[in-house]
Amino acid sequence: MDASPAVAHALRILDALARAAGPRSAVALGRELSIPRSTTYRVLSTMAAHGYVVHVPDLGYALGPAAHELSWAYQRQAPLQRVAGPLLAALADALGHNAHLSVLHGKDVLYVIEERVKGRPRLITDVGVRLPAELTASGCAMLSRLTSAQISALYPSKEALVDRNDNGPATVSELRRELASIRARGYARETELVSTGLGSVAAPVLDSAGHPAASVAVTFPLGTGEPEIERVAEQVRRTAATIEARLERRRPPA
Repeated sequence: MDASPAVAHALRILDALARAAGPRSAVALGRELSIPRSTTYRVLSTMAAHGYVVHVPDLGYALGPAAHELSWAYQRQAPLQRVAGPLLAALADALGHNAHLSVLHGKDVLYVIEERVKGRPRLITDVGVRLPAELTASGCAMLSRLTSAQISALYPSKEALVDRNDNGPATVSELRRELASIRARGYARETELVSTGLGSVAAPVLDSAGHPAASVAVTFPLGTGEPEIERVAEQVRRTAATIEARLERRRPPA
C-alpha cells in the first residue's frame, strides 16, 4: 500500500475514534470510512504498534496513549499556559501554598507552570521536571480519567510501576483501585511520595472530549490540618474547572 493513502487512512481513523462515544470495531470503521477491510486491519495494527490505538477485547478499537499525547502536546502550549497562568497565580496567593500545572507525557508527569509563594519551601517540581505519574497527585488525577484500556497500555504489568522506597502502588490492581477512588472523589492526594515533609492535592483539567489535558495541584507542609486540606482541594477543583471552561471558550467553532 502506498504511504500517502496509508497516512490518510490512519488520520481518518484517528478522527473517527476521536468522535466516537466508545470503542469501534474494525469492520464498522472500514464501512464508515469506505476503507477495504484488509487495509483497515493493517492500518489499525500499525497504529496499535505505535500506541495510537488500543484494542479493547469484544468491543473494538479506541484511542491509545500516543493519540492523547498529541492532544496534550497541543493543550500544554500557548493556549493552556495563557489561560492557566493567571489562575494558578491567584490560587497560590489565595491559599498561601505553592501551585503548579502539569501534563501527562506517557507514564510521566511533566510540569509546565509553577507559582511559588514567598516563604514556602522550594519544590522539585520546577518547570520541565518529569516524575513518575503514579507517584504524584497530579499524575494520578490525570490517570484517573483514562480508560481501562489506556491504563493497561501504560501499565501492562507491575514491572511498569515505579517503586520509590517501597512507596506507591505495588500492583496494577492496587493502582486501578486508587484511580477509581480518585475519580469518585474528584481529586487526588499524596503524602511524602515526592518530597519529604510535603503533601499535595490535584484535580484534572479535562478537554471537550473528557480526556485529561492537564492537572492543577497545590503542595502544602506535612501536618496541615484536614479542614485546611479540604479547603485546598475544593479551591484546586474550582480552578481546574475554570481552566476547562475558559479553554472551551477558546476552541474554534466546529
